[in-house]
Amino acid sequence: MSNAVCYFFAFLIEAVILWQYSSSLFTARRKPHIQFAMLLLFYLTMFAISLLEHKWLNVTLYFILNFIFLLTQYDLKWYSALFHSAVIAAVMGMCELTVYSTMERFSPHFLAESGQFQNMVIFIIFSKMIFFTIVYILIHLLKGQQAQARQHDKSVLLLIFIPVTSVFIMLTLVSVSDSFLLSPLLEGMVTLSAFFLLISNLLVFGINQHNQKKGMEFTQTQLLLQRESNSADYYEMLRLQNENQRILIHDIKKHLHSIDTLNKQKEHDKIDAYLHQLIRSSDLKESARLCEHEMLNSILCRYMQQCTNKHIAFHADIRSGTTDFIADNDLTSLFCNLLDNAVKAAEGIPESFIDISTGKKEKTPFTVLTVINSCRTNPFTTENGNSTISIPHSHKHGFGLKSIRKTIAKYNGDMQIYYNADTRTFHTIITIRQQGL
Repeated sequence: MSNAVCYFFAFLIEAVILWQYSSSLFTARRKPHIQFAMLLLFYLTMFAISLLEHKWLNVTLYFILNFIFLLTQYDLKWYSALFHSAVIAAVMGMCELTVYSTMERFSPHFLAESGQFQNMVIFIIFSKMIFFTIVYILIHLLKGQQAQARQHDKSVLLLIFIPVTSVFIMLTLVSVSDSFLLSPLLEGMVTLSAFFLLISNLLVFGINQHNQKKGMEFTQTQLLLQRESNSADYYEMLRLQNENQRILIHDIKKHLHSIDTLNKQKEHDKIDAYLHQLIRSSDLKESARLCEHEMLNSILCRYMQQCTNKHIAFHADIRSGTTDFIADNDLTSLFCNLLDNAVKAAEGIPESFIDISTGKKEKTPFTVLTVINSCRTNPFTTENGNSTISIPHSHKHGFGLKSIRKTIAKYNGDMQIYYNADTRTFHTIITIRQQGL
């Protein structure tokens, strides 16, 4: 009965520690009462199994149920949940091993009578205090970094090997200590081994977070450079447009004289054509404003200027609020690669055009992005009698397509592409989902 009370107390503390760790670092996917019910169910299950006093089964169940809890209750990828559950299991196990080895070194009679209720309580409190301290330090080291937006990196799977291996070594040391009478020197080495395992896991965990932070800073720097480049191109376009307007205003007197001459000659058709030519002049257009999103507007204006220089008709219809949920770096990757490919395909074709538009599907969280551009030849290939979506010259265009597909996958989207031989146009239809809806 005393053992059951001690085990219940130990699992209660571990449940509280896991709750504190997960709620401090991760975004909840379920309501608090659902999380509490799931946590209670899992730890009552572990408590019931622990009464069998099978160490390997207890550790395995602790790892698996923590993984399921993190995966189902928080907004985590499966490999991140696996990594954090392995770290928690390793830290908890090594804290118990550290206390076990320390007591064995300084108070061997304490362990000989570890079955007594008082000794078990002392052991549990001592080990769980260390466990809570380590987790508390981890929370404060990582808090704030987890909340920042970042791309999930599957390389974290490789790091799971370290805490899992540490748990195995820890259990091996416990088994050796239980089976053999160790000399004071070996007891000290076991204690140091547990301590070094704990430090190694903390270092690996910290270095991984540091590398993620540096990678995030690098991405933000690249995004800032891209934004500055787009802004510079945008303002240069505005400067040229304003300069052309001033030139036109300067020459307006000459244009009026020409119209007056044509009027005296009663050349009404020529006057009408002359006026229409002036009205349609790009120099008389207002400052370019293709959409409300500042970043996307800069990108579109830059490509509109490229199309003007290459004699490609450019039309953009970006509906309000359809792209606000897309991060600036993803927006740049998606639209720049799409328009790069469209400009390359339409270049050199008489009366070529590019038409890009975005819209919302009614009563859904989906945004539809459509790009239609002139294309002289069918870019698809046919192999073994079957049409495939592999595009030739992949060494030139493959990276752009990969970047587009990667961005679409990040927003749980889908892309359809096809070529219309009758109109000689290439069509790209992308559906992306606004996250959180």
